Amino acid sequence: MRKLGCFGLILVLAAIGALFLLVQDWGGAGPTPRNMTFEVRDGATLSGTAERLEAAGAIPSAARFKLLAKVFGAGTPIKAGEYRIPAHLSQADILKMLQGGRTLQRFVTIPEGLPSVLVQEKLMAADGLTGEVAVPIEGTILPDSYSFQRGDTRQSVLDRMQRAMLKYLARAWEHRKPGIAVATPREALILASIVEKETGKASERRTVAAVYANRLKRGMMLQADPTIIYPITKGKPLGRRILRSEVQAVNAYNTYAMVGLPAGPICNPGRASIDAVLDPAPSSALYFVADGTGGHVFADTLDQHNANVQKWYAIRHARGER
Repeated sequence: MRKLGCFGLILVLAAIGALFLLVQDWGGAGPTPRNMTFEVRDGATLSGTAERLEAAGAIPSAARFKLLAKVFGAGTPIKAGEYRIPAHLSQADILKMLQGGRTLQRFVTIPEGLPSVLVQEKLMAADGLTGEVAVPIEGTILPDSYSFQRGDTRQSVLDRMQRAMLKYLARAWEHRKPGIAVATPREALILASIVEKETGKASERRTVAAVYANRLKRGMMLQADPTIIYPITKGKPLGRRILRSEVQAVNAYNTYAMVGLPAGPICNPGRASIDAVLDPAPSSALYFVADGTGGHVFADTLDQHNANVQKWYAIRHARGER
């Protein structure tokens, strides 16, 4: 009897030891030496996914993973999607990730002021998106970072960008200050696109908006250089000085040859520029010119402006610029 009792104790201890090793194996560091991406396809089973995880080097044994998943995994099904598996992630955490649907998030970022031709290029270059997309209408994209998952269509991401702009513009218009220079949300969007392109420092944005608002109210030409460039490049960098013939060109965008707003936006303005147009600074300035620091100096009168322009020429001359 004593021998049987000792043997039973040994079996119990052996079972406890085996269970301990299983727990250690399940919750211990995994074999993958570096971060990796892994896709669970639609309709994939745990068995098939385990075999692919083993082949990818994320787990040591598909058979053992399936067994331990049944013991410790609560029976929750895995979810399709693309996952980022960190180096040495445990089998337990891999299963939790797949069951929880914590898929890898990819992003496409649209900076403030990006023209729509470059938005289309960014979408087409985004790895993981599918399908084609046309160049969106200028000014319809709200600059931001947009998440997507592998296999999403480019059109679906573009649709979200455009819905975001419609929503933000509508909400901002509701909170506009009285007496502003624009009469409709579209006019606000057009002017915001100019302010976006002309703002050197964020702290100046509302003052830049005030200059153009003051000019509109007085019936003066806006004379914004980016509106000259837009018909030539559709918003892409010009890469050279503006020609005199281009300054004098008559078209629907050149605000050196027309009074009022151009025919449409010249880029996709961000939230801050939209807000600045709808709540410009309390300024009587009508002119501004570069100050040599990336910002501008503002003036209420033409004489003041001309003096500021001469200072700017002097700064450029000192730098050896033409």
